[in-house]
Amino acid sequence: MLIEARDLEKVFQVGAHAVQALRGVTLDVDQGEFVVITGASGSGKSTLLYILGCLEQPTGGSYRLDGKPVESLDDRELSGYRNRKIGFVFQSFDLLPQHSVLENVELPLIYGGMAGQTRRERCITLLERVGLGDKLFHRPGELSGGEAQRVAIARALAVGPLLLLADEPTGNLDTKTGQGIMELFDDLNRKGATVVLVTHSSEIASYAGRGIEMRDGLIVRDFLR
Repeated sequence: MLIEARDLEKVFQVGAHAVQALRGVTLDVDQGEFVVITGASGSGKSTLLYILGCLEQPTGGSYRLDGKPVESLDDRELSGYRNRKIGFVFQSFDLLPQHSVLENVELPLIYGGMAGQTRRERCITLLERVGLGDKLFHRPGELSGGEAQRVAIARALAVGPLLLLADEPTGNLDTKTGQGIMELFDDLNRKGATVVLVTHSSEIASYAGRGIEMRDGLIVRDFLR
Protein backbone atom coordinates (compact mmCIF):
# COMPACT_ATOMS: atom_id res chain seq x y z
CA MET A 1 0.00 0.00 0.00
CA LEU A 2 1.50 3.34 -1.02
CA ILE A 3 -0.72 5.63 1.10
CA GLU A 4 -2.06 4.59 4.53
CA ALA A 5 -3.81 7.46 6.31
CA ARG A 6 -5.66 6.80 9.56
CA ASP A 7 -8.02 9.16 11.40
CA LEU A 8 -6.32 12.30 10.10
CA GLU A 9 -7.30 15.52 11.83
CA LYS A 10 -6.11 19.05 11.06
CA VAL A 11 -6.88 22.16 13.07
CA PHE A 12 -5.81 25.63 11.93
CA GLN A 13 -5.67 28.53 14.34
CA VAL A 14 -7.24 31.61 12.73
CA GLY A 15 -6.87 34.47 15.17
CA ALA A 16 -8.68 33.43 18.34
CA HIS A 17 -10.63 30.72 16.52
CA ALA A 18 -9.73 27.08 15.85
CA VAL A 19 -10.88 25.82 12.45
CA GLN A 20 -11.04 22.05 12.01
CA ALA A 21 -10.25 21.29 8.36
CA LEU A 22 -10.11 17.48 8.72
CA ARG A 23 -12.24 15.53 11.20
CA GLY A 24 -10.89 11.97 11.06
CA VAL A 25 -10.03 10.96 7.50
CA THR A 26 -8.99 7.38 6.75
CA LEU A 27 -7.73 6.58 3.26
CA ASP A 28 -5.67 3.91 1.49
CA VAL A 29 -4.25 4.29 -2.02
CA ASP A 30 -2.49 1.50 -3.91
CA GLN A 31 0.51 2.03 -6.16
CA GLY A 32 -0.71 2.80 -9.69
CA GLU A 33 -4.14 4.22 -8.81
CA PHE A 34 -5.56 7.43 -10.27
CA VAL A 35 -7.65 9.06 -7.53
CA VAL A 36 -9.55 12.33 -7.74
CA ILE A 37 -10.69 14.24 -4.64
CA THR A 38 -13.74 16.49 -5.04
CA GLY A 39 -15.87 18.63 -2.77
CA ALA A 40 -17.02 22.19 -2.19
CA SER A 41 -14.63 24.93 -1.09
CA GLY A 42 -13.81 24.39 2.57
CA SER A 43 -14.51 20.65 2.45
CA GLY A 44 -10.89 19.80 3.36
CA LYS A 45 -9.74 18.37 0.04
CA SER A 46 -6.69 20.62 -0.42
CA THR A 47 -5.70 20.19 3.23
CA LEU A 48 -5.79 16.43 2.78
CA LEU A 49 -3.69 16.69 -0.39
CA TYR A 50 -1.09 18.84 1.37
CA ILE A 51 -0.83 16.32 4.21
CA LEU A 52 -0.44 13.46 1.71
CA GLY A 53 2.28 15.54 0.04
CA CYS A 54 4.06 16.14 3.36
CA LEU A 55 3.61 19.90 3.00
CA GLU A 56 1.41 19.96 6.12
CA GLN A 57 1.54 17.82 9.25
CA PRO A 58 -1.73 16.46 10.69
CA THR A 59 -2.86 17.58 14.13
CA GLY A 60 -3.99 14.04 14.87
CA GLY A 61 -3.99 10.57 13.33
CA SER A 62 -1.21 8.82 11.42
CA TYR A 63 0.13 8.75 7.89
CA ARG A 64 2.41 6.18 6.26
CA LEU A 65 3.84 6.78 2.79
CA ASP A 66 5.44 3.73 1.17
CA GLY A 67 5.49 2.09 4.60
CA LYS A 68 7.26 4.99 6.35
CA PRO A 69 5.48 6.74 9.27
CA VAL A 70 5.71 10.36 8.16
CA GLU A 71 5.14 11.78 11.66
CA SER A 72 8.39 10.13 12.81
CA LEU A 73 10.49 12.31 10.46
CA ASP A 74 12.14 15.55 11.59
CA ASP A 75 12.07 18.60 9.31
CA ARG A 76 15.28 17.71 7.48
CA GLU A 77 14.25 14.09 6.95
CA LEU A 78 10.79 15.16 5.84
CA SER A 79 12.20 17.57 3.27
CA GLY A 80 14.47 14.88 1.83
CA TYR A 81 11.70 12.29 1.80
CA ARG A 82 9.36 14.71 0.05
CA ASN A 83 12.00 15.54 -2.56
CA ARG A 84 12.64 11.87 -3.34
CA LYS A 85 9.13 10.42 -3.17
CA ILE A 86 6.62 13.11 -4.19
CA GLY A 87 5.97 15.29 -7.23
CA PHE A 88 3.57 18.21 -6.72
CA VAL A 89 1.75 20.18 -9.46
CA PHE A 90 0.08 23.44 -8.41
CA GLN A 91 -2.67 25.46 -10.08
CA SER A 92 -0.38 28.49 -10.34
CA PHE A 93 2.52 26.57 -11.99
CA ASP A 94 5.09 28.12 -9.56
CA LEU A 95 7.83 28.42 -12.16
CA LEU A 96 10.80 30.74 -11.58
CA PRO A 97 10.49 33.49 -14.22
CA GLN A 98 14.21 34.29 -14.43
CA HIS A 99 15.14 30.71 -15.29
CA SER A 100 14.69 28.80 -18.53
CA VAL A 101 12.24 25.95 -18.94
CA LEU A 102 15.11 23.45 -18.66
CA GLU A 103 16.52 25.12 -15.55
CA ASN A 104 13.10 25.06 -13.86
CA VAL A 105 12.82 21.31 -14.40
CA GLU A 106 16.38 20.76 -13.16
CA LEU A 107 15.80 22.46 -9.80
CA PRO A 108 14.65 19.45 -7.71
CA LEU A 109 17.56 17.42 -9.06
CA ILE A 110 20.01 20.19 -8.16
CA TYR A 111 18.65 20.05 -4.60
CA GLY A 112 19.05 16.28 -4.72
CA GLY A 113 22.70 16.55 -5.76
CA MET A 114 22.47 14.90 -9.20
CA ALA A 115 25.49 15.50 -11.45
CA GLY A 116 25.11 18.17 -14.14
CA GLN A 117 25.27 16.15 -17.36
CA THR A 118 23.07 13.33 -16.06
CA ARG A 119 20.62 15.89 -14.70
CA ARG A 120 20.40 17.81 -17.95
CA GLU A 121 19.90 14.72 -20.09
CA ARG A 122 17.14 13.46 -17.78
CA CYS A 123 15.30 16.78 -17.86
CA ILE A 124 15.55 17.13 -21.64
CA THR A 125 14.01 13.66 -21.96
CA LEU A 126 11.16 14.64 -19.63
CA LEU A 127 10.46 17.85 -21.52
CA GLU A 128 10.39 15.94 -24.78
CA ARG A 129 7.96 13.50 -23.14
CA VAL A 130 5.51 16.33 -22.35
CA GLY A 131 5.88 17.83 -25.82
CA LEU A 132 8.22 20.72 -25.01
CA GLY A 133 11.49 19.58 -26.52
CA ASP A 134 11.55 22.74 -28.65
CA LYS A 135 11.07 25.09 -25.65
CA LEU A 136 14.08 24.16 -23.51
CA PHE A 137 15.60 27.63 -23.37
CA HIS A 138 12.40 29.69 -23.33
CA ARG A 139 11.48 31.59 -20.16
CA PRO A 140 8.13 30.90 -18.44
CA GLY A 141 6.81 34.29 -19.58
CA GLU A 142 7.14 33.15 -23.20
CA LEU A 143 4.87 30.12 -22.70
CA SER A 144 1.13 29.60 -22.90
CA GLY A 145 -0.71 28.45 -19.77
CA GLY A 146 -0.85 24.87 -21.01
CA GLU A 147 2.87 24.86 -21.81
CA ALA A 148 3.70 26.28 -18.38
CA GLN A 149 1.67 23.55 -16.70
CA ARG A 150 3.48 20.92 -18.77
CA VAL A 151 6.78 22.33 -17.50
CA ALA A 152 5.45 22.04 -13.95
CA ILE A 153 4.49 18.41 -14.60
CA ALA A 154 7.94 17.64 -16.03
CA ARG A 155 9.52 19.23 -12.95
CA ALA A 156 7.29 17.13 -10.67
CA LEU A 157 8.39 13.99 -12.53
CA ALA A 158 12.10 14.85 -12.46
CA VAL A 159 12.93 12.94 -9.28
CA GLY A 160 11.00 9.85 -10.42
CA PRO A 161 8.41 10.20 -7.61
CA LEU A 162 6.33 7.36 -6.25
CA LEU A 163 3.39 9.74 -5.93
CA LEU A 164 2.23 12.56 -8.21
CA LEU A 165 -0.10 15.07 -6.53
CA ALA A 166 -1.97 17.87 -8.29
CA ASP A 167 -4.04 20.70 -6.79
CA GLU A 168 -6.53 22.08 -9.35
CA PRO A 169 -3.94 21.68 -12.15
CA THR A 170 -6.36 22.89 -14.85
CA GLY A 171 -7.96 25.68 -12.81
CA ASN A 172 -6.20 28.49 -14.69
CA LEU A 173 -6.56 26.92 -18.14
CA ASP A 174 -9.22 27.01 -20.83
CA THR A 175 -11.27 23.86 -21.44
CA LYS A 176 -9.31 22.54 -24.43
CA THR A 177 -5.93 23.11 -22.79
CA GLY A 178 -7.20 21.55 -19.56
CA GLN A 179 -8.27 18.44 -21.45
CA GLY A 180 -4.77 18.17 -22.91
CA ILE A 181 -3.25 18.35 -19.43
CA MET A 182 -5.63 15.67 -18.16
CA GLU A 183 -4.77 13.43 -21.11
CA LEU A 184 -1.14 13.78 -20.04
CA PHE A 185 -1.98 12.76 -16.46
CA ASP A 186 -3.97 9.83 -17.83
CA ASP A 187 -1.01 8.75 -19.96
CA LEU A 188 1.38 9.01 -16.98
CA ASN A 189 -0.98 6.88 -14.90
CA ARG A 190 -1.25 4.25 -17.64
CA LYS A 191 2.57 4.07 -17.58
CA GLY A 192 2.58 3.38 -13.84
CA ALA A 193 2.40 6.73 -12.01
CA THR A 194 0.21 6.98 -8.93
CA VAL A 195 -1.85 10.16 -9.27
CA VAL A 196 -3.96 11.93 -6.63
CA LEU A 197 -5.66 15.05 -7.96
CA VAL A 198 -7.96 17.69 -6.41
CA THR A 199 -10.56 19.37 -8.62
CA HIS A 200 -13.92 21.17 -8.55
CA SER A 201 -14.73 19.97 -12.08
CA SER A 202 -16.84 16.85 -12.69
CA GLU A 203 -15.45 16.69 -16.25
CA ILE A 204 -11.86 16.63 -14.95
CA ALA A 205 -12.85 14.10 -12.28
CA SER A 206 -14.08 11.70 -14.98
CA TYR A 207 -10.47 10.91 -15.98
CA ALA A 208 -9.78 9.12 -12.68
CA GLY A 209 -10.52 5.50 -11.90
CA ARG A 210 -11.53 6.26 -8.33
CA GLY A 211 -13.39 9.18 -6.76
CA ILE A 212 -13.23 10.56 -3.23
CA GLU A 213 -15.91 13.08 -2.26
CA MET A 214 -15.34 15.27 0.81
CA ARG A 215 -17.69 17.37 2.90
CA ASP A 216 -16.99 19.27 6.15
CA GLY A 217 -13.60 17.63 6.66
CA LEU A 218 -14.80 14.06 6.11
CA ILE A 219 -14.85 11.55 3.26
CA VAL A 220 -18.53 11.03 2.50
CA ARG A 221 -18.13 8.89 -0.62
CA ASP A 222 -15.36 6.63 -1.97
CA PHE A 223 -16.19 4.93 -5.25
CA LEU A 224 -14.78 3.36 -8.41
CA ARG A 225 -15.63 4.98 -11.72
